[in-house]
Amino acid sequence: MSPFSKYVTDINRRTFLRQSLSSLGAVALGDLLAPDSFGSVSTEGLHHPAKVKRIIHLCMAGGPSHLETFDYKPVLAAQHGQAMPESVTAGEQIAQLQGAELKVKGPAFKFSKYGKSGMEISDRFPQIATLADEIAVVRSMYTEQINHDPAHTFMNTGSIIPGRPSMGAWTMYGLGSLSSDLPGYVVLTSQGGGQAQPISARQWHNGFLPSKHQGVELQSKGDPVYYVGNPDGISRESQGDLVETINGLNNHLASNRHDPEIATRIAQYELAYRMQASVPELADFSNEPQTILDMYGCEPGDGSYASNCLMARRLAERGVRFIQLYHRGWDHHGGLKRNFETVSDMVDKPTASLIKDLKMRGMLDDTLIIWGGEFGRTPMSQGAGGDGRDHHIKGFSIFLAGGGIKGGTTYGSTDDFGYNAEENPTAVHDLHATMLHLLGIDHKRLTYKFQGRDFRLTDVHGNLIKGILA
Repeated sequence: MSPFSKYVTDINRRTFLRQSLSSLGAVALGDLLAPDSFGSVSTEGLHHPAKVKRIIHLCMAGGPSHLETFDYKPVLAAQHGQAMPESVTAGEQIAQLQGAELKVKGPAFKFSKYGKSGMEISDRFPQIATLADEIAVVRSMYTEQINHDPAHTFMNTGSIIPGRPSMGAWTMYGLGSLSSDLPGYVVLTSQGGGQAQPISARQWHNGFLPSKHQGVELQSKGDPVYYVGNPDGISRESQGDLVETINGLNNHLASNRHDPEIATRIAQYELAYRMQASVPELADFSNEPQTILDMYGCEPGDGSYASNCLMARRLAERGVRFIQLYHRGWDHHGGLKRNFETVSDMVDKPTASLIKDLKMRGMLDDTLIIWGGEFGRTPMSQGAGGDGRDHHIKGFSIFLAGGGIKGGTTYGSTDDFGYNAEENPTAVHDLHATMLHLLGIDHKRLTYKFQGRDFRLTDVHGNLIKGILA
């Protein structure tokens, strides 16, 4: 028998039905029994008891100024307009101020002390400030890349090389999804308040991990997923028959080729079918009380950061493991005061409301919130009238809240000018190690062999930020 004739025989109706694992139902059963059987190292509580089971990363894209948020510097205020000491900046990497006359720029806003901890927070964040005793601020972050896209790449993947798996993909690889009818890793974007730098989809890519672990971007306006509904004349039953047939063919192929991407294809067809029912319900805010909408300050479906924060809570309730919200509007090379007022108004209330809402529902204890950008801003002025700040990588601030985090904590510090991380310098790798630790994962043991080498999110780096852990 020729190879072609054998192939034709192999896919006759009887053989097809037998080798397709009794069609869609058996595939779904297999998915329930082993929801992350392709590529995952283990299940929840991988190496030690987990403090949290999900992460919400509030990414302030563009680089919010630490000097107008969480790191008050009286020296800057006192020396505003004076020449920046050359001893601080000599030989340092600067993005757009190279060769320019460097002048000190004082804080644009007043800071006050909040909570029992007396945490100093900018008055532009009055709602976040009410949570001073719930959050831990790290004032000594530093990173390696001074321009937006590579800095986002480093913050997301721990590498300056594009194409590596994102931290969300690593989380999915290590723990799998908590949801059977939504993606385990979801991304939402919004913008406003300043120059909106583009965000590449590779920031939530799976890299060399199996593609089932990549993030899925939901649209902030309109249908969250394109083509989520069936075309006219196509019923859900007929759509199910189509998925069953396609997955039967894929299962036949998988029986001859042990390729994890075929397993991904099968799982994604089924997930897409289930999402046709789950996504419209997810996007329907009509069951949210008006008090909740008012608390977040959103109009359903308006594409705002506020709506995305409410969506993040709904995603978390439905078992989504890793949620990223990008707000593009923090790149303030000029017009800092005006633009910062705008963007802080957009972000302050919804961020605080998300944390409060999760706490009210008993979900904050098993959720980790991370708020921050890809880098900070210079203590030197930039732009016409000196009303802007350049990119800065030597010291900036983030905050964390939720399970396993010691609220009311201020960790690390920058120097008097807010230039260099001085006390407890904290690398991006340290943030990743701490994030994985709270998920129950030892970052040194979460590895994936690729091109003959065992890779990990933290590469050969990473220490726990023990000072912020409860």
